Parts: sequence; C-alpha cells; structure tokens
Amino acid sequence: MGTTIDFIEYICDQIAGVGEIHYKKMFGEYMVYVNGKPILLVCDNAVFVKVLPCLDETMREADKGFPYDGAKEHYVLDIDNAKFSKEVIAILEPVTPLPKPKKKSK
Repeated sequence: MGTTIDFIEYICDQIAGVGEIHYKKMFGEYMVYVNGKPILLVCDNAVFVKVLPCLDETMREADKGFPYDGAKEHYVLDIDNAKFSKEVIAILEPVTPLPKPKKKSK
C-alpha cells in the first residue's frame, strides 16, 4: 500500500506555518520538504523522521519503525498532533542541510 495524495495534503495542512512546504514523490513514496530541506519521509501513510540526538528528549515516547526495507530505524511522527509535529520540525529544520545540487551531465 502506497501513500495517498490525500494523506500528503493532510500532512501539509497539519504543518502549515512552519516554513515553505513542498513534497516530492520518490520511489513510490514521498519526501516532505520544509524551506527546501528534506524533513519528513512518508511511506505507507505513516510519517517518519530521522533518529537524531537533537530529538532524543522530544521523541522519547515515540514509536520507531522502518519506513522501507533496508532503511535505518526512524521515529514515527504523530502527524495528527499538529502542535507537536510543528515542534519537531522546528528542531529538525535548523540542523538539516539543504540537499546537494545535482551535477548536470554534459
């Protein structure tokens, strides 16, 4: 079961106001970007964030899971809790680097 576009739009509604939000379909699932930075990984209608030291305290009670086969373990974000989701994004956005520009082939 893949992620539905309705769910992606719901996520964007829940985190509205945290910055410039857009999403991109990748490998049949989605990445949600905030201010051009990859913040949320969405697979099978579940929202995942990287396990990082800056989130240890905030996400201490969160479930963990694997977004896809071969992936590292991630926190599962309760996107239904908009206030909490925005808090997590506020912690992640400053420490997440912008993606490296793709090299153009000649």
